[in-house]
Amino acid sequence: MLHLAALLLQCLPLAMGQYDRALRSCKSRVTTDEGTTWEYYACQPRSIAMKEYMLVKVDPPGITCGDPPERFCTHENPYLCSDECDASNPDLAHPPKLMQDDEKYGRPTYWQSITWSRYPEPLLANITMSWNKSIELTDNILITFEYGRPTIMMLEKSLDYGRTWHPYQYYADDCMEAFGMPAKNVQDLSITTANRIICTEQYSRWVGSKNEKNVSFEVRDRFAIFAGRDLKNMENLYTRMESMKGLKDFFTVTDLRIRLLRPALGGTYVQRDNLFKYFYAISNIEVTARCKCNLHAKECNFKDGGLQCECEHNTTGSDCGKCKKNFRAKSWRPGSYLPVPNGSPNICTAAGSAFGNCECYGHSNRCSYIDFLNIVTCVSCKHNTRGQHCQHCRLGFYRNASAELDDDNVCIECNCNQMGSIHDRCNETGYCECKEGATGMKCEDCQAAYYWKQGCIPNVCDDELLICQNGGTCLENQKCICPSGYKGVLCEQRKCNSEGKDCSTASTAYLSLPAGFLSALILQLATLISS
Repeated sequence: MLHLAALLLQCLPLAMGQYDRALRSCKSRVTTDEGTTWEYYACQPRSIAMKEYMLVKVDPPGITCGDPPERFCTHENPYLCSDECDASNPDLAHPPKLMQDDEKYGRPTYWQSITWSRYPEPLLANITMSWNKSIELTDNILITFEYGRPTIMMLEKSLDYGRTWHPYQYYADDCMEAFGMPAKNVQDLSITTANRIICTEQYSRWVGSKNEKNVSFEVRDRFAIFAGRDLKNMENLYTRMESMKGLKDFFTVTDLRIRLLRPALGGTYVQRDNLFKYFYAISNIEVTARCKCNLHAKECNFKDGGLQCECEHNTTGSDCGKCKKNFRAKSWRPGSYLPVPNGSPNICTAAGSAFGNCECYGHSNRCSYIDFLNIVTCVSCKHNTRGQHCQHCRLGFYRNASAELDDDNVCIECNCNQMGSIHDRCNETGYCECKEGATGMKCEDCQAAYYWKQGCIPNVCDDELLICQNGGTCLENQKCICPSGYKGVLCEQRKCNSEGKDCSTASTAYLSLPAGFLSALILQLATLISS
């Protein structure tokens, strides 16, 4: 009974059985004076052993023993190295799948790493567990090691399917030396620090006993901070789950990763004359959790290769994280554990229903009636939307063509270049209105015959149209370097000699260009240079 009581928000003490029932059922038929109708409740799936559904990956490549075959010893018999790991022999192989199989006849089967034969190079291994689904931990994570627990390891978590990782708990025989952190146990935490990341020495010191195999991430002890040691005060835990920032997310994961940093040493320093007794071996990983369905589903089933919430309350998505189409009269919200005993379902409602009469595509929670116009309009549109139904994008944003109108990312910021664009607005395809000479979707580039200098400035010279005359060379499109005897913006003027002779105003090549065009161009360039 104690084990069942420990499962977060699922199996409550018998005194609170009604709350347990309410959280497990999404709705029920009730009869009122106006007839039979549905009454809705916050609901959630039951907790299950997630080992059956997890995908396990071990890296780096070659860290699993057996290829090539290798002998190893144990700390109990360090010089009797008669054991062998051979990937080509099923009886001697130790592949990753043995971390999640059922033990037969009481004999443990286990994954095993290579030995530390390359010491002092670190022996590092990562064990990644993935579900391709958000899950909520409801009991302790338990990792069973054969032949000694690591002296240093980490448990990490991901909330975005392995794209980013965050520490969950540190383990070491000396926390200060390994991680620069003082050693703590979960029992040292308080209500305000219940979701703090700690380093514990509880599971890493050598005890010389074959029975000391388990390393735990103590979920139940963190629940007990709020619900008491016997987990009877679950209402207080629910209240904290709703009010304490980050507490729900602390117990939510999509992936877990065990980082093995130093193997068991047998209570001594590394003995370099016998490195075959140092390795990792894991026989079992237990993760008890429930599918995260945001209190909008009572069932979560395995189909199409993964766990899926059977969403109710007119919600949809892998975590029931948005409203169904035509049920977006107000913004989607997760269900709530409060108030007891039934919680708040926060169901999605259709436009025109008893719960709402204006379609805002989930971008507003309020509507207002404008009397003199005789219309109902959405108030305080979110997600950078605007309009009577929050159906348009705010100035400075444009419509995401790949998103539905109810998507939180339906409006994308224009991000017009301030130097190259006339203003920060763009058209419906995201193109900004550019200043003269600027081009590109965001007005971040310059047209031909312009160069960038806090905006697009006309070229003084170039290698195509504005060619430096009389052998002059163009420096970075900004200045003609004229040879001796010539001057002018394009080196088009001959300098007078000391007798005042040979002062032609232009070279033949220069005069070959259209006179009106070139005169106007030189005048414009001279004005720019002088300014």
